[in-house]
Amino acid sequence: MKYVYLLIAIVSEVLATSSLKASEGFTKLWPSVIVLVGYGLALYFLSITVKLMPVGISYALWSGIGIVLVTTAGIILYKQIPDGPAIAGMALILIGVMVINLFSKTKGL
Repeated sequence: MKYVYLLIAIVSEVLATSSLKASEGFTKLWPSVIVLVGYGLALYFLSITVKLMPVGISYALWSGIGIVLVTTAGIILYKQIPDGPAIAGMALILIGVMVINLFSKTKGL
C-alpha cells in the first residue's frame, strides 16, 4: 500500500502544481480550489507514506517523479517546451529514481 499512497501523493501534487498558473495568483476560484485541495491531499498521503518508507526515499520519489510529470503537464497545458539541458536534467532525475528503486536496500525499510 505504501506505493499506492505515494502515487496518490504524487498525482495530487502534480494536479495542484499544474493548476497554480491557471489560478492566476489565486484570483480564479476553481483552479485555486484544485491547488488547495491537491496540496492538502498530497501532503496527507505523503505523511502516510513516510510512516511506511524512509523519508528521504519517499521525498526523492515524490519530488523526482513530480518534476517530470509537472513538466509534462506544462508542455501539454501551457505549451512550455523544455530545452535540451532541462530534458537532460530530468533524465538524470529519472535515472536517480530508478537507481533507488532497483538497487537501494534502504527503500524497503
